[in-house]
Amino acid sequence: MKRLLTLDLKDYTDDMPVFEKYTVRAIILRDGKLSMQLNDEGEYKIPGGGMEGDENCVDALVREVREETGLLVIPDSVEPIGEILEIRQDVFSKGTKYICHSYFFFCDVEERTVQTQMTQSEIAKGFCPVWEYPEVICRQNDAVQTQAWQKRDTEFVRMLLDGRVTRQ
Repeated sequence: MKRLLTLDLKDYTDDMPVFEKYTVRAIILRDGKLSMQLNDEGEYKIPGGGMEGDENCVDALVREVREETGLLVIPDSVEPIGEILEIRQDVFSKGTKYICHSYFFFCDVEERTVQTQMTQSEIAKGFCPVWEYPEVICRQNDAVQTQAWQKRDTEFVRMLLDGRVTRQ
C-alpha cells in the first residue's frame, strides 16, 4: 500500500525496544459527511483499530466498524487508499519505540445498523458514532488536539479536503 504520510516525532532512540502495530481505518462518506467517532472532549476519530490474530485488512475493517459505529461494511466495496506511518515513543510504555501502520480504506455500508460494541476505554471516553463534515472535523480536532491519533486522523481528513485523496 502506498505511503500517504509519515508522522515521526523523533522522541525515541534507535536502541529502544520496538512495539509495532497494524491498524485499519474506514473512510465512509454519505451526503458529504464522514462516519466518525466523537468523544466527550469533542475529539473526532476515524473508525477502525488494530488487526487481531490472523485477520486480513477487510475482516478487521468490517469488525472494527461494526463494533465502533454499528455500521455494516459491504466487503466487496472496500478500496485501499494508503498508509500513514506513525513513529514515536510509546505513550503507554516509556522507553519503547512505537511504530503504527494505519491502512486507510474507502468502503460502503449497508442501510441497516446494529448495536455498537465499544471497548471499555471507548465507553469511558464517551465515544459515540456520528456523521460530520470534514471541515468541522479538522476545525474541532485542531482546537482540542490532545491525542497523537488526532493528528493522524486530522491530517488524513485534510488530504480528503484538498483532493490529495479521492475515491476512484
